[in-house]
Amino acid sequence: MIVRNFNDPEVLSTTYIAHRGAIARMVMTSRFLQSMEFLAYAMLPPGNVIEEHIDEVEEIYLILQGGGTMKVGNEQRDVKEWDATWIPAGEPHSLKNTKDIETVVLVIAAYPR
Repeated sequence: MIVRNFNDPEVLSTTYIAHRGAIARMVMTSRFLQSMEFLAYAMLPPGNVIEEHIDEVEEIYLILQGGGTMKVGNEQRDVKEWDATWIPAGEPHSLKNTKDIETVVLVIAAYPR
């Protein structure tokens, strides 16, 4: 069994800037996972943007706090707390925090079948 807390020193040591807009941390990675790439979370300050990018894995962004404007491919929608957005592998996507508070996102990435 592997248990990771968001505040574990091992998780905190993975802190990085994700796509020029969010502070992100890896909770679990493919070092342990068998069919998933990673489980991470990102903290996006008000007005910041996770810039448009493409990943080779499919992802789910789950908004835990805050919200903003999510763009996937040519579609754009406002997202709020507890909204989950599926992002197909290879599809360009971005997220802009349009709220007055930090937006916190749980990111799950898995290999497409």
